[in-house]
Amino acid sequence: MAERNGPLVSVVTPVYNGESFLRECIESVLSQTYENWEYIILNNASTDGTLDIAEEYRRKDSRVRVFSNDELLPIIANHNKAFGLISADSKYCKVVSADDWIYPECLEKMVGLAEAHPSIGIVGAYQLSGGRDIWYVRNAGLSYSQAVVSGRDICRAQLLGTLRVLGNPTSVLYRADLVRNSDAFFPNPTQEADTSACLKHLRCADFGFVHQILTHERIHYDRVTTTSLEKNAYLSAEISDCQEYGNWYLSRDEKDARIDELLDQYYTYLSVSAFKFRDKGFWNYHTGRLRELGYRFDRLKLCKGIAAKLVDSILNPKGTLKAISNRVRLYYLFKGMQAPPKSG
Repeated sequence: MAERNGPLVSVVTPVYNGESFLRECIESVLSQTYENWEYIILNNASTDGTLDIAEEYRRKDSRVRVFSNDELLPIIANHNKAFGLISADSKYCKVVSADDWIYPECLEKMVGLAEAHPSIGIVGAYQLSGGRDIWYVRNAGLSYSQAVVSGRDICRAQLLGTLRVLGNPTSVLYRADLVRNSDAFFPNPTQEADTSACLKHLRCADFGFVHQILTHERIHYDRVTTTSLEKNAYLSAEISDCQEYGNWYLSRDEKDARIDELLDQYYTYLSVSAFKFRDKGFWNYHTGRLRELGYRFDRLKLCKGIAAKLVDSILNPKGTLKAISNRVRLYYLFKGMQAPPKSG
């Protein structure tokens, strides 16, 4: 049954050149069993038919509002601008990326949990991610009996790497007062700023979780998330988050130990990358990223890692060949998924 009298939810879709999937995204919002929502589409100076599609739906449904940038903004800046357009009356805010979609009960289930527990600031859920023959469920790990977790506990688990359920923008619902409390809800310009936002805003709020698949994330090759994976931007983002928010949730010893662990993982990754003949741009990115984090690039540590990897390759040639085969398979699989970048 449609929920007609609940609190207003602001749904936002920041989009850049999203004409291939935008209709499916918009239709998923229009199909919600929960009906008290407004839908804000922020067109980020698209050069395709994105604006025409958005305007078409605006004419059909008065709850759809369309805005457009004259100049292209960076993706995180565009998300933060979209947050600034939500109604002053809305109690919750929900991002739906333009190449993702939400299932019909998404808003109803998320709002229902948040309304039952006013201490909740962010609500997550399982997310189906997939494309072609890659399919998996994200945000798993919480016990089914846990629907509400203290913000401190969930953020400790995220920073320590023991649990990763904070999700991405499409898979979570934010309480609108948290969005309004900051000029930049996403607190940094990295592609992993959504996780940073959870760490920032759950300091004084609880985390809710609906144990149901409520959203779908489309996987394709040419998108922001895939670029982040290829450069392993997530690892440096974890170090940055530990530096920025570790004092809130971890003891000093825990914070220092975790950063050391992540730096070791970083150099292990770079050592493996040395065997993949990465280009100059790749190494410039990582030396620059380490510099931003306050570390100089340690060539001796890299050389030790390369030597260890070389010994392992000699002693375990079968495992090395299998790893190479898997990388080649994934490369050609993703290359076959030609689609617009993760919109924003």
